[in-house]
Amino acid sequence: MLTMEEALKQSDLSFAPGQIVKGTVIEVRAKEALIDIGYKSEGAVPSSEFDDFKSVKPGDEIDVMIVRLEDRDGNVVLSKEQAEFKQNWEKILTICNEGGTVTGKVKSVVKGGLLVNIGVEAFLPASQIDVVPPKNLATYVGNSYEFKVVKINQERQNIVLSRRELIEQERSERRTKLLAEMMPGDIRKGTVKNITDFGAFIDLNGLDGLLHITDMSWGRIGHPTEMLRIGQEVDVVVLDINREKERVSLGLKQKLANPWEEIETKYPVDQKVKGRVVNLVPYGAFIELEPGVEGLVHATELSWVKRIAKPSDVLKPDQEVEAVVLGINKEEQKISLSIRRLEPNPWDEAAEKYPPGTKITGKIRSLTSYGAFVELEDGIDGMIHVSDISWTRKINHPSEVLKKGQEVESVILEIDKENQRIGLGIKQLTPDPWEHIDDLYKVGDLITGKVTKLASFGAFVGLEHDIDGLVHISQVSEEHVDKIKNVLKVGQEVTARVIKIDKAERRIGLSIKAANYSTDQLKAEQAVLDSLKPGEDLVALQHAFDAADEGRTPDEEEGEETNKSPAQEEENK
Repeated sequence: MLTMEEALKQSDLSFAPGQIVKGTVIEVRAKEALIDIGYKSEGAVPSSEFDDFKSVKPGDEIDVMIVRLEDRDGNVVLSKEQAEFKQNWEKILTICNEGGTVTGKVKSVVKGGLLVNIGVEAFLPASQIDVVPPKNLATYVGNSYEFKVVKINQERQNIVLSRRELIEQERSERRTKLLAEMMPGDIRKGTVKNITDFGAFIDLNGLDGLLHITDMSWGRIGHPTEMLRIGQEVDVVVLDINREKERVSLGLKQKLANPWEEIETKYPVDQKVKGRVVNLVPYGAFIELEPGVEGLVHATELSWVKRIAKPSDVLKPDQEVEAVVLGINKEEQKISLSIRRLEPNPWDEAAEKYPPGTKITGKIRSLTSYGAFVELEDGIDGMIHVSDISWTRKINHPSEVLKKGQEVESVILEIDKENQRIGLGIKQLTPDPWEHIDDLYKVGDLITGKVTKLASFGAFVGLEHDIDGLVHISQVSEEHVDKIKNVLKVGQEVTARVIKIDKAERRIGLSIKAANYSTDQLKAEQAVLDSLKPGEDLVALQHAFDAADEGRTPDEEEGEETNKSPAQEEENK
């Protein structure tokens, strides 16, 4: 029979370092628990190795690992933590080989990801946390999740986990199920996953659908962020499904009635409406009458009387305006609006207010090459054409006799209501002297007048009744004259004889040298004038009044007129 000492020695043989054995708590101290494993001595386990040390009590059974059989005091050294690590490591190896999953608790944030306790410490890369990489890893600390073991290194005892693969697998299963059961017209709840310029991607709990910007609202929106934000939950309508490509088109506005359905009843022609300016373009302004319904006010419908170059000159974005409905095209979803028709058309009254023959006084608003615009009232101008300024003078530009801002009297000649034009005349205020020219002048008459202008081909002499006569350079002196400025000056008084009257061309020819001629001599000089070439005779009158300097020819003057700069043209206005 074995003695007690021999029995203890024999039992010692069944214990060895690295062995996991069951122990019983026999005493709980302040910082450790005393464990009996049936060995000749007890061992102590630090309180830090327990998850909840306060709940530990005598009699509890726990697994511990024998680290050493004896320390300096002859006690066995035990570790609950190492026992768990060894047990969990063996379990992890089994799970990994079978392709299973493990549950773990996120312990802390480390470089590149998270540290997870799955019984042993494992690494979860940031890219494997979720389908969308998280921005704040700290939000995961303390939470428990399911993980898939994707890599294990037994030598280093390293484990790499993935939560993303499990999520993707779950989403794939849900996506397959959703595609099978989803139908166009369904209303589904989703979460805004991503926003782009052209729309938003909605997560339908496993399946992403595209909500295009044109299907967000019946009204005008510039960017999806005006209506949506990432993470927002929305109810969307399934518009179309492509099961082969796993694509789903979604809509928001389809949950509401199309505002164009009853558009003709809601906005009848000639009805006054109110709206907000939502877009200004060169040809007009778009007015939002209600979400999804816009009308266009064309630039020509902004004012009856003002010529508006750009709608932005009179309207501003978001401005509230009134308008009148002109027409509706339901198929093309277009509404024509007018702002000017809120007021009576002043041109409707113009025919009665300004009948032809009416004398008016107005201020010259602007000058152009073809005439002068006179303001009759606010927004209504009449035009005096250059040909209606004088009966007797050839006017090439109104600035020769008129100035911007000048008050002038004129007479209404005609009214073109359709094209909104009123023709005015100054010369019509007085009788046409050429109708009675035979009573005023006859060939052979001796006249006296002052030189008003010099040209290369002769001199103009001012006569009575605002009529000019032309002394051709050949009719100045018996001697040959090279340059008219050598013998005549502007303002000089001269005596001349009428040697030609052309009623059709409204021209009077004078001769200074013939002032003392006999009748026969006059006839000879008249024949000379009649034989002059067209370029040399009175045809040149049309440019003579442009000759500001002596010696310029009509051709030179015409060239200068053509080459005027825009600044010079503006100066004349």
